[in-house]
This record gives sequence, C-alpha cells and structure tokens, in this order.
Amino acid sequence: MTHKQTKLQRNILVTSALPYANGPIHLGHLVEYIQTDIWARFQRLRDNNCYYVCADDAHGTPIMLRARQDGITPEELIAATQKEHETDFSDFLIDFDNYYTTHSDENKEFASSIYLKLREAGHIRTQTIKQAYDPEAEMFLPDRFIKGTCPKCGADDQYGDNCEVCGATYDPTELKNPVSAVSGATPIEKDSEQYFFKLSDFSDMLQQWIKAGHVQAEVANKLEEMFEDGLRDWDISRNAPYWGFEIPDAPGKYFYVWMDAPMGYMASFKNLCDKNNNGSDISFDDYWAADSKNELYHFIGKDIARFHTLFWPAVLDGAGYRKPTAIFCHGFLTVNGQKMSKSRGTFIKARTYLEHLNPEYLRYYYTAKLSSGVDDIDLNLEDFMQRVNSDLVGKVVNIASRCAGFITKKFDKQLSTELPEPDLYNEIVAAGEQVAEHFENREYNKAVREIMAQADKANVYIDENKPWVLIKEEGREDEVQKICTQGLNMFRLLMTYLKPILPATAEKSETFLNTELTWANIDQPLLSHQINKFKPLLTRIEKDQIDAITEASTQNMPTTEEKPTENSTTTGPLVDDPIADEISFDDFAKIDLRIAKIIKAEHVEGADKLLQLTLDLDGVTKNVFAGIKSAYNPEDLEGKLTVMVANLAPRKMRFGLSEGMVLAAGPGGKDLFILTPDDGAKPGMKVK
Repeated sequence: MTHKQTKLQRNILVTSALPYANGPIHLGHLVEYIQTDIWARFQRLRDNNCYYVCADDAHGTPIMLRARQDGITPEELIAATQKEHETDFSDFLIDFDNYYTTHSDENKEFASSIYLKLREAGHIRTQTIKQAYDPEAEMFLPDRFIKGTCPKCGADDQYGDNCEVCGATYDPTELKNPVSAVSGATPIEKDSEQYFFKLSDFSDMLQQWIKAGHVQAEVANKLEEMFEDGLRDWDISRNAPYWGFEIPDAPGKYFYVWMDAPMGYMASFKNLCDKNNNGSDISFDDYWAADSKNELYHFIGKDIARFHTLFWPAVLDGAGYRKPTAIFCHGFLTVNGQKMSKSRGTFIKARTYLEHLNPEYLRYYYTAKLSSGVDDIDLNLEDFMQRVNSDLVGKVVNIASRCAGFITKKFDKQLSTELPEPDLYNEIVAAGEQVAEHFENREYNKAVREIMAQADKANVYIDENKPWVLIKEEGREDEVQKICTQGLNMFRLLMTYLKPILPATAEKSETFLNTELTWANIDQPLLSHQINKFKPLLTRIEKDQIDAITEASTQNMPTTEEKPTENSTTTGPLVDDPIADEISFDDFAKIDLRIAKIIKAEHVEGADKLLQLTLDLDGVTKNVFAGIKSAYNPEDLEGKLTVMVANLAPRKMRFGLSEGMVLAAGPGGKDLFILTPDDGAKPGMKVK
C-alpha cells in the first residue's frame, strides 16, 4: 500500500470487524473484508491518505473451551488461527496496513485505561445479579452458550442475548426452556456481583449522533426502537474461568470480550504508529483524539450493529476519545439463494475456494452485488461463472487481447501518435467521475454497471472498425495502429477504474501497458508509447472448477456440531441446523429406492472419504461415489446388497460421474453403516 501527501488530501482510517480467532475464514466473512479493501484501495487511488487496520478477536469463553478441547493453550490456538487468517486475507488480496490481535499489550492498556476513565467519570456501577450457571461444567455461562425459547416471540433455539427471528434483546435469565451449550444441562441461577457500563448516561448524546447521519437510515430506524424501550446498562464483566483481560481492582473478574474487542481497532492502529510504518510519522492522537478532524470508518455486519452504534461510541465518548465518522453495515451472504450449507456444499472456506479459483473472480462478483444498504447478497454459483466469464474475460480483457497482437507484431509494440476517436475516449474519461462517486458512496454495483457500460462502448468500437479485416488490405496499416491504440487506451481507463477490485490484474496490465494506472492522469492518453508483449490476464471459469469447490466443501463437513460464539462477528448466517430443510410428502414419494448389488468397490485416488462403487440393479449398472471409506474396506463390500436412490440425477464430480446414492447411517467415522436389505431381496427390487 502507498500513502501519498497531496494538497487536498483526506486523512482516513478504516477498519473491518475483527474475525473471531476460533475458526477459519469463509466466503461469508469475505463480503466485509473485500468491501472494505476496495474502498480503501479506491481512496488511495484517488490520492487520499487511507490506513486500513484490523485484528483477530482473540478473547472469550469459546476460545478457552476450544483450546482445552484441543489440548493446547489459548495462546497457541489464537497464534495458529491468526496465521491462517492472515494467509487467507493476503491470498484474497486484502491489503491491510496492519493486522494484529486483541490479545496484545496495547489492547490490555486501552481496556484498563478506558475502564478507569469511565469509572472515574461515574459511568461504571456494580450490581449483584442472578446469572445462568452450568452445574455440570461448574461455570457461569456466556449469553451465547445458552439456547432456548425467545421470551418475546416464542421462537425456539435462540441464543441467550437476542432473538434472530424477531430481533428482541433480553437477559439470559429471561430465556424460556434454557439449555447449556457446554454440557447440555439445564442452567441454574446463581448470584454474582457484576460490573455495568451505564449506557443510559449517553442516551441523549447517542440519539443526536445517530440522527446526524453517522449510521445508515435502516440501522437508525432499528435503533430508534431501543431508545423507545430505554437503553439498558451493559454488563461488561465475566467471572473466572474466562480467557481475557482481568478488570483492574477486581480479582476474578474479566472484561467481557465485547468490551475489549472494539478497542482492538485502536490497538492495531497504535501498533502501526509505533512501528513507524514506511518511515512516515503516523500520530495516534491525530486519528483518535476527541478533537480529531480526520475520518474514521468502521465496516461491519448487521448482526453486530448495536455493539458498534450504541456501546462503542458511548464508551469512546465517556473515555474522552472521538466517535466514528460513520459506521457502514452490510448484510449476510447467501449461496444459491439459501443460507450457507454444509450438506449442500455451499459452506465454502476461503482456502477451499483459493485451491480452485482466482480470488479476483469473487472480488468482482461481490462488487457487482454490493450496495450501500444492509440487504443480503447472494452468490449464485451459475451466475457467478457466467458473469465473470462475460464481463471480465469477454468484455474487458478481450479488448486488450484483440488489439495487443497487432501493435506487437505489426508496429514494434509502438502506439500511434494520435487517437482516431478522441471524443469516445473523453466520454469514458468523463464516466470516471460517476464511477468514483459510486465507489465513494459504496454503491459498488452501480460502479460496476457503469464500468461495463463503458466496456460495451469500447467493444462496439472495435467490432465496427474490424482491425483484423483492415490489416489484410494494402495501405491501411496506419488505420489499424490507430484503432488498436484507441482500444488499448480505453482498456487502460477500464482497468484504472477496476484497479481497486482487481489489483493483481491491474498490476499485470501495468506491466503490459508499461505505465502505472493512476486516476490522476486518465485524461492523458498513451500516445507514441511503447508497450510490452501481451500475456493472458484472466481465463474463463469452467463448470468443473465450481463443482470441485462444492464437492470439496461437502466432504469437509465437520462431524461434530460447532459451538456457538458469544461474540459473533461473522458476516453470514449460521450454517445448517441438525435437521435439514423440510420437504413435502410428495417430494419424498418421488424418491425411487432400489436394492443394488455391489459388484465392484475401489479406492478413489485423491479422495480422503470416497469409495467408487459399481452397482448392479438387475442388469442395469450404476457408478456411485460414496463417502464411506472411513468405515469400509473395498474388498469387504463386493458381493453385498445395499439400498440406493436410483433416480437421483447424475452428478459430475472431479473424480467422475456419480449416478446415484447409497444409503448409510451413523454418527460418522468408523461408525457408518450402509443400509443392507433382508435376506431374499434381489437387485432391482423396489424398496417400500
């Protein structure tokens, strides 16, 4: 990243929500980091001074329990997770100025000093309250480790702090039919003295701040309901055992993870300042002091809006720091119109995607979908493939590939001295201001539509002038050089506009065009300029690459249900419940269950869980891939009868075509049993 000094420069600090250090990054998370990265890159491209910092959210009960389960220390767990997160982000071209952790000396100092300032100002109180206690695990339960029935709307399977159905917030003790997610025991109530931040002290300030436009209208409307009910003071303490920072002067009491997590923004930036990044002087106070004129923006998911739009600005105000310039909330990610699903192969980890596809494809598709609102966006895998192939390969890169060869082979890589259609070039230059406005306002989908409209103009120009035809006509070489010079200059403009979205392709384009892509000089075309040999920039997505991702995601299903986190900072809805989506009886009646004889079974090269089965259905042979390798040796299966779904549509997998499904049951691993029919069954018989 670069940070330039210009006369009219804006000074901007931008953050994304802190990913929880308890699991891998998935495509739902990436909506936020890609959105933020594009905005930060755009600001730098426009010569603004923009820093982008983030950190792992490294405290809380889930990490303590996960480390205990894995037989390692919490420090070892969060260090390993941070390394994985940083690698995934880097490979997705997320360009942080600093990536840190909330388990740091800087964050401990901020947590303690801010708390003491709040206490001194009278914004902290103590109260003995009844809390949920797990008598089997012998520990007080965090809100997100209790599930039950919502006391407001009656929805089942809701967390102990808020209802995902009606949006209500409540105390864990109000939850009906509560169950501990740690042991499964019914929690009991136990008295405990806790520390509270008096959020109600800041009600007037927060209402004025929200009405001043620092949050989106949809979020402001939702927050208004909370003011009508009256702001509740916020319990900021947790009892030992707890993984986090101990509260000053309160032995055995720890800061609730949501108290110190947002301070991770400050800690990461402070760490950057102390490292004196790139030899420049970065002042922490210039961005965080109460009177700071610089800009501060938080990009977050809508599920954590209340923490960032109520608690966080109140804590900052009470401790004498500045409040955010704005907080930008976004929606969740769905895949193929539904929540991410492990059973459907659409709960896709970042690493799984990267093993098969270019990260810029996803960056582009998300950009084409994102707006400034909080609506969910959908990753439709078929549309994803078609749109990337059509827009990036078929429209943008195609302009360069159609023109570069002529300039290289016929004109010694030299562009012409003038443009044949300067007005057309200037039209695309002028469109840049509309593109820039859309980027600035986070209306990314509108920016993409504008860029592609200009790409269409460029392609129409090349189609109409047909340099591949003119080059065959004697005496028209000069026209061909000018047409291709026009085409490559239009390509240069498009890649400049796309640079925040496609940084790696932009860098390759800069090498090819032999110039830096900067917004400041787009009105100056490249003339009498030597380019370099063109190399393919992007290739088409193939269907088998998409299939491989979904197949790998399906096979990577964990065999145990993941524990809920007490401080969800995910950017997507939760994965499948133990019970899959309901189907009707008519749907079930369509399933054709048949007896099949396993006439051949063999290992599948490159697959950890699959066996390839050749099945006989009374003379009809079917090839099926079954995920039963952990339970069976191939030689033990041959000759056995089993039950299969005979009318399942064939599915192309990376190992071949699967023409059905054998039925198996069990918890997984070695305890997995194919369904075997009674004696007397014959291949081809229908199962009723």
